[in-house]
Amino acid sequence: MNRTFAVSALTAGLFFAGAGAAFAGASGDVEAAASWHKISTRKSSGVSFHSGKYKWEAPGANHGAFHWKGWLKDTSAGDGHNVYVQVKAEGHDWNRFNGKQKKSVWKDYLVWAPADRYTDDARIRSCRDRGSFHPDNCSPTKHYQR
Repeated sequence: MNRTFAVSALTAGLFFAGAGAAFAGASGDVEAAASWHKISTRKSSGVSFHSGKYKWEAPGANHGAFHWKGWLKDTSAGDGHNVYVQVKAEGHDWNRFNGKQKKSVWKDYLVWAPADRYTDDARIRSCRDRGSFHPDNCSPTKHYQR
């Protein structure tokens, strides 16, 4: 009886010690992947995306997404045109996030590739919508990789 109890206690202790070490290592990886990084100001005539930050969500958390946030500003308030941010992940089409004319708006979104466990490639730019007859003008595209 005592020997069975001792073996059971030893097995449980080893199991929990291993689980604790695995959990500690995993949380360190999650923490490193989830740290925020600066996005340089993306601007073009009439539009500015500033005070931006991004992070890579951990695989299995929030789709392993490219998480970005920052201020989108219409810098030519009198021109009558709207502004927007475009973000794409893993070579998929651009996602458009509209701003407001004559205002600065806070944007905070996740973009991911649905077929992937995590996203490791993303691009971002800010643009001014100049209507049907003129092409939109956009900032240079910034490319990020995990």
